Amino acid sequence: MAERAKRGWETAAEGGPKASVSRDVVRICGLAAVRARFERDAGSIQRLYFDYATGRKIGMICKALATARRVYRCVEQEELERIAGTPHHGGVVAVVTPPEMREPGAEELRAWAAKREPVLILDRIGNVHNLGAIARTAAFFGVGRLVVCGREGAARPVDAAYRVAEGGLEGVELHAAAEAQALVRALAAAGYDVVGAATRGGRPEVARPSGRPVALVLGNEEQGLDPAVAAACSRLVTLPGSGRMESLNVSVAAGILIWETWARRR
Repeated sequence: MAERAKRGWETAAEGGPKASVSRDVVRICGLAAVRARFERDAGSIQRLYFDYATGRKIGMICKALATARRVYRCVEQEELERIAGTPHHGGVVAVVTPPEMREPGAEELRAWAAKREPVLILDRIGNVHNLGAIARTAAFFGVGRLVVCGREGAARPVDAAYRVAEGGLEGVELHAAAEAQALVRALAAAGYDVVGAATRGGRPEVARPSGRPVALVLGNEEQGLDPAVAAACSRLVTLPGSGRMESLNVSVAAGILIWETWARRR
């Protein structure tokens, strides 16, 4: 297998391990994450680099890339670390086309509401690690719609987010919206019960039977929900704590709220 694969690496299209990584692509590291991307969108994988041990586990992926005349190569650890941009590459790096993030329109939101689809909204979440952790939790609990809001400063699905998500970004459908306030109003008009997560001032009852599908809004790590966004929500919830800490990390709060809002009620 190694010799056949080696011939594939040598005769694949241009763009070997010495090539620089373009800003128009993202790097997905780790076997689970790369497999998840291959299963969801194999055609988006432009190049694949891996160490010898991992190469023995990805024969099907290499075969598909060979058929598509895409680059796949076994490289030394030092080179793999350079390509990945991190020592935490898990033995494999896929260079992929980033996802297209559209803003959902009113008709699309109504279709989501008719299917009672859970929607998670991130209002100016700035840390890419938090984005990755939230996506992983959302995928684990089956929340399939994640909307990233904010024109500037909002985290986007870059290399580090994919690394933290460990395949979770392949388990959600990503959307983008310029303004969270307008999106919240549109979701409410479509029939959603839009719940805002507030650090203070909200009710402790997260799950409230309303007969409507639920959309959950999480605010910026430092500033919380924008006041205008909070005012547009149907209601606000606050997780009660001991008082020893002001708040939770947003990705931890997301996990608790997703469980309470959707997963626990199944």
